[in-house]
Amino acid sequence: MAGIYLTSVTKRFRNYKDMGAKTIARLSTEQLHWEPQGEPNSIAVIVKHLHGNILSRWTDFLTTDGEKPNRQRDAEFESDQASREDILRQWEEAWQCLEASLGSLTDADLEKTVYIRNEAHTVIDAINRQLAHVAYHVGQMVYAGKMLLQDKWESLSIPKGQSAAFNNAKFGKP
Repeated sequence: MAGIYLTSVTKRFRNYKDMGAKTIARLSTEQLHWEPQGEPNSIAVIVKHLHGNILSRWTDFLTTDGEKPNRQRDAEFESDQASREDILRQWEEAWQCLEASLGSLTDADLEKTVYIRNEAHTVIDAINRQLAHVAYHVGQMVYAGKMLLQDKWESLSIPKGQSAAFNNAKFGKP
């Protein structure tokens, strides 16, 4: 059963990675740095934060606390003018770390305890926590992309008003 869980969660993480990557690909560097009114984060800042968070959590996942002492979390939320290349590098570096660590886990590892900020978590709970965190921020990225591109946005799932056509095609209905 554990193998099914690891396969499933890996698939979910890859789906969020792809959604974020497709959003980044559709936007200019200027758009990646756009900040809505108030204090919401730009997509560039969200990527910077996810980079720091994922590297902290997944580096030496089973053996060290998920909040590494050298992590500068507050700095992750400071705007900079990172180039498109730097944003993409951070995105890929974070995901490579997560995927390598997740891919190295065995069924027996799922019953182990890991720590995040000195708080004990089962490995499954730590994975679920990270999946929820990633989903939250990728959702923010997609929403910002939709706001920026408006009617030029292409859906990453089933376009509005096309559910019936999708279901008919998928399930072989005329």
